[in-house]
Amino acid sequence: MQWIKIFPDEAVARTRIQNDKPQLVVIGEKRICLVVHNNQFFAVQDRCTHNGDSLSKGHINYLGEVICPWHNYRFSLQTGRESSSRSADLISYPVKINEDGFFIGIF
Repeated sequence: MQWIKIFPDEAVARTRIQNDKPQLVVIGEKRICLVVHNNQFFAVQDRCTHNGDSLSKGHINYLGEVICPWHNYRFSLQTGRESSSRSADLISYPVKINEDGFFIGIF
């Protein structure tokens, strides 16, 4: 795994990523949906496994799921699992925050 620095520190990340507002991050060829929910950061693939729409255009529900804007498929931010098993799960990416910055782990 390779750790990619996204922000210089957590404070900058928190000013750039609004609570429960998905944000697209592009790292090379990978499109990642970055979210703050309940004060915790999550990173999952941005492409819905059902029909390919961008999850960063969706919204977050009270259960901590990202909702696809096209057909309302729901994916857990914590596990990437699709809530009704109608579609493949999302790839989840680890987030690491330390004195060196804010990082997303890429496989």
